[in-house]
Amino acid sequence: MAGNTEPLSPRSRLAVTAGRAAAAVSRAAGRGSGSVIGGKVALRLDPDLLQRLAQHLDVVLVSATNGKTTTTRLIAEALRANGEVVSNALGANMPAGITSALAGGSDARYGVIEVDEKYLAGVARDVTPKAIALLNLSRDQLDRAGETRMLAERWREGLSGQKAVIIANADDPLVVWAASSSPNVVWVAAGQEWKDDAWSCPACGGVMQRPGDDWFCAECGFRRPLPTWALSGDHVLDPHGSAWPIHLQLPGRANKANAATSAAVAAAFGVPPQVALERMYAVKAVAGRYDVVQYQGRDMRLLLAKNPAGWLETFSLIDPPPTPVILSVNARSADGTDTSWLWDVDYGRLAGHPICVLGDRKLDLAVRLEVAGVPFQVCESPEDAVRRCPPGRIESIANYTAFQDLRRAVGN
Repeated sequence: MAGNTEPLSPRSRLAVTAGRAAAAVSRAAGRGSGSVIGGKVALRLDPDLLQRLAQHLDVVLVSATNGKTTTTRLIAEALRANGEVVSNALGANMPAGITSALAGGSDARYGVIEVDEKYLAGVARDVTPKAIALLNLSRDQLDRAGETRMLAERWREGLSGQKAVIIANADDPLVVWAASSSPNVVWVAAGQEWKDDAWSCPACGGVMQRPGDDWFCAECGFRRPLPTWALSGDHVLDPHGSAWPIHLQLPGRANKANAATSAAVAAAFGVPPQVALERMYAVKAVAGRYDVVQYQGRDMRLLLAKNPAGWLETFSLIDPPPTPVILSVNARSADGTDTSWLWDVDYGRLAGHPICVLGDRKLDLAVRLEVAGVPFQVCESPEDAVRRCPPGRIESIANYTAFQDLRRAVGN
């Protein structure tokens, strides 16, 4: 953790110093960046430190099941057009990690903060955000994230009366339900590929009608709001009807949707869409995601997918067969220990790809692929997997800790 030159109480200064020391020890021991342990130590010494560190910042919070790290990065790049930004760019998105990030932002004007879905309401109380971006809600590991309807209800309660402007995805009924308790919402038509968590009405439990891109509940009248921003192909449509081209180095429709939401957030802080979108082009990778690395003489693209909706989006952007694909799944505490979500992923989409499977739970994944009728090979290491892959660039898809394992193995 870095120091903060804003006036802080002696207790707060001690907390920042102690957190910085704890983080340094963690890094020296090879246990990662130290941001989480540093934040925990600092908050133990000063429970109000997060609030104190945020008081001079215009804060944006970003929360979702998928896409929050990338969207946080895109918003940060856009807002740098107006001033210095502090952000938890590496994705440490619980209060301890957020505290560590903000402790390094004494000269910043903006704080662009990714927040884990479960902690959104509490962090919003602490940092008094000017804006909150809500991208999507879908099923994740139940032991880690809980049920989606419960999360939506928690968001709805936490956002009730919130003074921040809420920038929310009009195409996700759970997000709309959660955001509708707020008096100041900007709706963005960002799309929703994964719909399996949005067939029942969050307001009354009735069956949702979904004609085309629209949705509504015939029983209670809950329906899709009229968006003022929209993703339209390769353009963002602003509230005046102007179309602004999206030029990203990040692949896939999902990242265009992230860019559309980011442009709407940036506009709330006075950054014009053209300027915001041009600045987003600078983002080539996000915490290793989408990087193409050289390993064992082969090109390998690193892709992260943590839950069914994320895997669906990732399948849509990989190169077509016969491109080889490495799949790696762990079930550690950071991932969630429940692997039943594997059965919600349509692995049949990988037909025609040579598949190698890795990770702590490679046998769970192997059973799932066997049932899906997708041929595969079980491998013991990344080196073994690459050796078995036929020629061509390799697409590697991994969940959270498996992705970190793979990055270390390939030297990324």
